Amino acid sequence: MEFAVLFGACLLISAAVIAVAAALARQLGIVDRPGGHKLHVAVTPFVGGFGVFAVLVCAMPVARFLSGGVAGGLDVPAIHGILLAAGLVFVTGLADDVWLIGFKPRLVVHALAALWMVYVGDVQLRSLGELFPDVDVDLGVWGLPLTVFATIGLINAMNMIDGIDGLAGSVGLVSLALLGLVTGLGGGGPYLVLIVALIGGLAGFLFFNLRYPGNPRARVFLGDNGSMLIGFLLAWLFIALSQGEERAVMTPVTALWLFAVPLLDTVAVMLRRLWMGRSPFRADRHHLHHLFARAGFRVCDIVAFAAFMQLVFGFVGIAGLLLGVPESVMFGLFLGVFAAYTLVILRPWRLVPWLRRVNRRFGWPSVQVRGIFVGYLRKDHCPELVRAIAAGLGNRYDYQLSVYELDRSASDGRNAYCVVHIRAEGDEQLIGRIRRDAQRLKEGIGRRHGVDVRLYMGRNKENDSRRVYAPIAGGGSRIGDRRGLRASPIYCIERGGCAVFSDRQGFELSVPPAGR
Repeated sequence: MEFAVLFGACLLISAAVIAVAAALARQLGIVDRPGGHKLHVAVTPFVGGFGVFAVLVCAMPVARFLSGGVAGGLDVPAIHGILLAAGLVFVTGLADDVWLIGFKPRLVVHALAALWMVYVGDVQLRSLGELFPDVDVDLGVWGLPLTVFATIGLINAMNMIDGIDGLAGSVGLVSLALLGLVTGLGGGGPYLVLIVALIGGLAGFLFFNLRYPGNPRARVFLGDNGSMLIGFLLAWLFIALSQGEERAVMTPVTALWLFAVPLLDTVAVMLRRLWMGRSPFRADRHHLHHLFARAGFRVCDIVAFAAFMQLVFGFVGIAGLLLGVPESVMFGLFLGVFAAYTLVILRPWRLVPWLRRVNRRFGWPSVQVRGIFVGYLRKDHCPELVRAIAAGLGNRYDYQLSVYELDRSASDGRNAYCVVHIRAEGDEQLIGRIRRDAQRLKEGIGRRHGVDVRLYMGRNKENDSRRVYAPIAGGGSRIGDRRGLRASPIYCIERGGCAVFSDRQGFELSVPPAGR
């Protein structure tokens, strides 16, 4: 019960601090602006780290205030070291958000924070466990440099996956929850208080950052200040709970599984950059979440998939720990997963089309949705079908319903089809409604009239080169594909909007007046 109250208190502290920080950031112009490799389209404050750091400062006093049951054993010698080192990482991340200080100064600061963790917090890698059968890899003098390297790696891994709304926060939340489970089972009480507090802090941030009904886009970003702070805190916790007196909590190999998604994605992407002859620190759009986005997946679906992946990997690691699976076996399995992941990431030109096919196969909503396709039918049946479609869609959104006739007549006379053009503009909630409406139309008029009803997708060279558009005499457009088929608009009705519709690929359809 005390932990639940601690979680709730930290959630409220984080949410309140972030709300105040976001208001101040907008007034001061400290916001993240669209452009470059970024996917967002609106200026957004990057103040997520303020909430997490506020929780870090308040966690121990709040826990002591609640009861001795939670606060018992809270005299962690490293607590002041955590606060000072985490503050250094947080301030550096904030400076990078505002002034773009570059990766070299950041690496220096991260190394200093790692050294502070070692010499002040007495948290250091001393053993990697039995990575090979009956061989315990004792680091000896290599412990210090590997601790610095691992800390820098975790900080930047969390920073590099922070590319879309809710991703870094959700994956970090899952990792912390799994770490809390392991810590609770292993008896790492003092650190369990800190983990629960951080989970509350991230939950407060995700209230502003996740996309959900009523919150179509992130109101604040985590920023470098937040992602680097979370990465550093995870590094401290993973090392502290797998070494020294706390070694019984988990093995070092277990930590790999609890941080699998950021680790796999970061290392694989950096290897790809080196393979392409580029700097491993040069930003690009080849992270896994970028590839999912190119395949048309919605942001909320990408985040859910990544969090689920982390949950699965974490459960594999925990299962291996609880079942006593040899560390060498778990390490070998992790290397196999890493090899497979890297091979997939190295070939995005194969992965993206495959992901797109999976999306279509399962009928999941896609950001490439431009409306609903209904075909094929006889031309004289069009008025009846148009009325049925309009009745089925109702007044939920504006749309343009156009009827097209193929230049070539089919043997059964079915040479006409309808397209409901809807300006989704990347609105994921609207896309979800379009998908549900398409399913209802398919179950209704699709079966009754024997026509095909499916989502109408936007096409471009990156997505699908089958469809081409060409102007026709007298205005309008012909729509066709590589089979040589062409279609011309013959009828149009509208509900709201204008007579010219454009999508993000630049396709423009001019239609004759309604009722022609």
